Amino acid sequence: MEAVRWGILSTARINAAVIPPLRESLVSELIAVASRTQERADTYARQWRIPRVYGSYEALLDDPDVEAIYISLPNGPHVEWSIRCLEAGKHVLCEKPLARDPADVERAFDAADRAGLLLMEAFMYRHHPQTTRLVELVRAGAVGELRQIRASFSFQIEGANVRLEPDLAGGALMDVGCYCVSGSRLLAGEAESASAYQVLGPSGVDVRLTGTLVFPGGVHAQLDCAFDLPLRQSLEVFGSEGTLRVVWPWNVRVPGILVQRGDDVEHVVVAAVDTYRLQSDNFSRAIRGVEAPLLGRQDALGQARTIDSLYRSAEAGGESMQL
Repeated sequence: MEAVRWGILSTARINAAVIPPLRESLVSELIAVASRTQERADTYARQWRIPRVYGSYEALLDDPDVEAIYISLPNGPHVEWSIRCLEAGKHVLCEKPLARDPADVERAFDAADRAGLLLMEAFMYRHHPQTTRLVELVRAGAVGELRQIRASFSFQIEGANVRLEPDLAGGALMDVGCYCVSGSRLLAGEAESASAYQVLGPSGVDVRLTGTLVFPGGVHAQLDCAFDLPLRQSLEVFGSEGTLRVVWPWNVRVPGILVQRGDDVEHVVVAAVDTYRLQSDNFSRAIRGVEAPLLGRQDALGQARTIDSLYRSAEAGGESMQL
């Protein structure tokens, strides 16, 4: 297939994980980048050897050769710029989380539908074979009947950081807790209720949040995320007959799944692959009609509804919220 021509909107740090696989891919070609100033864009383009350089986001949208745009902006403007890109005729891969408000998610996907273009929320871990294998094990009854999930993701932030800015939709749940929400939903479906408690930082956003999701059949998921705890991530799945544990479920630094049933422990080996490569390749192939995009409207809506319910509960002091 003809390679899809990509542009990147913003010069955020996450681009360092996205650019190399775009370069290595046979189905994608990175041709342009945009920043808010020409000076910043020029410096960044030289650093990453990107041929087309734009000193405004609007200029990138005006490039007729750019077919797909990866949005790596902070959380707050995700929906606004997704819609602007779509209205300019570009397919959009938007960094997670797309939005907290389900109505905003609907607006963005409505814009994609009107334009006949693709929009996908960028949860790269979903594309890794480790995630696929985990779902297969749970569905096949490797631990018996699913009963409980524990998911965590934390790291420490010191000093100024866009993740702490309330105007940019910062907060631990939005930044890293969204992975815990996504993983729990992937295994258990859509939650029926949510409750949460949070610790707020000086800027007013959550720097630590713990929550519980209740799913159909009495499955519970316990989530915790933080900006004031050491780096850690994990996903544990408890069933009637055993336990599954993934040590690196989100950025998959070391792939592999531990399956424990009584005294028996099995290490399920999973190949090490680049999740960002799998993600952008899936999106490029979807644009060409070769395969379906892995994630779409319903998953993004489920994310937003769950995140919003957890926040509403935390703001109400832990009161259970129906989804």
